[in-house]
Amino acid sequence: MARVVTFGEIMLRLAPEGYLRFIQADKFCATFGGGEANVAVSLANFGFDAAFVTKLPDNPIGQAAVNSLRRFGVDTKNIVRGGKRVGIYFLEKGASQRPSKVVYDRAGSAIAEATTSDFNWEEILKGADWFHFTGITPALGQNVADICLEACKAAKNMGIKISCDLNYRKNLWTRQEANRVMSELIKYVDVCIANEEDAYDVFGIKAENTDVTKGKLNHDGYRDVARQIAERFGCSHVAITLRGSISASDNNWSAMLYDGKDCYFARSYAVHIVDRVGGGDSFGAGLIYSLLSNYSPAEAIEFATAASCLKHSIEGDFNLVSVSEVKALAGGDGSGRVQR
Repeated sequence: MARVVTFGEIMLRLAPEGYLRFIQADKFCATFGGGEANVAVSLANFGFDAAFVTKLPDNPIGQAAVNSLRRFGVDTKNIVRGGKRVGIYFLEKGASQRPSKVVYDRAGSAIAEATTSDFNWEEILKGADWFHFTGITPALGQNVADICLEACKAAKNMGIKISCDLNYRKNLWTRQEANRVMSELIKYVDVCIANEEDAYDVFGIKAENTDVTKGKLNHDGYRDVARQIAERFGCSHVAITLRGSISASDNNWSAMLYDGKDCYFARSYAVHIVDRVGGGDSFGAGLIYSLLSNYSPAEAIEFATAASCLKHSIEGDFNLVSVSEVKALAGGDGSGRVQR
């Protein structure tokens, strides 16, 4: 059984019921989620030994966050306890032509105030085959970026594969800050994951003849983006998710994988969205699973894309699907017919 360690922030997610707007809501549904935690849950559901590392306060809300991961079999033994609060994000789900909105309340969270002395990466990574983080985590502050750098150095020294989803968030840092920090971290990364906009926002690498707001995606442009990232930073694989945004409710969803020689494109899915938060994380988990399972590049990108397609149908951050369900969709069974 492969072991994957992920590092980041898990937050309390507060969302109005259904498609109510913030200003309409008189109650909020409370769940937990966060980029790297979402990846760990997906991998645990796929049968891997998945561990999530973070720092959480030693109080009932911190424990509830831990319990939300344990429920799905995620290893939480290396979660550090301390700090004063759990980060929060508020989600207003969009519909039709009205986009979703996210409001962060995460300043001063336990992980945002963590230091390098909180984590012994040589010990944490013992027995691991893979380490994963996202660009959201170093965006929390230079102290957290330093922790990510120490983790990457330790993983590289131990011969552990490293993946990173760029996940640029303009509400957390500027493009200039992201470029400075991520240009150093990505040097250690074997598998880089991005969406249509991340490569430009972080590294200034733009796909030609593409307009994501109009759902216009140019495959040749993304081949060039992937090649530039791989050549500039030495990544063995670059994956790019391709989202054609028709509206907040309906997207066309696909992805590509570059292995240093060739590009492989997955089939495209017409997705009617129940909840798109965690869609990229479910893709990353699918890619990690398939690469560690020695799938061919063509099989790996189909599995990862199908896993993420299914996530768009599930409420909450976590992708609660099995390998067999993903394989069925990747194999062509997207009818949605009742399983009896």
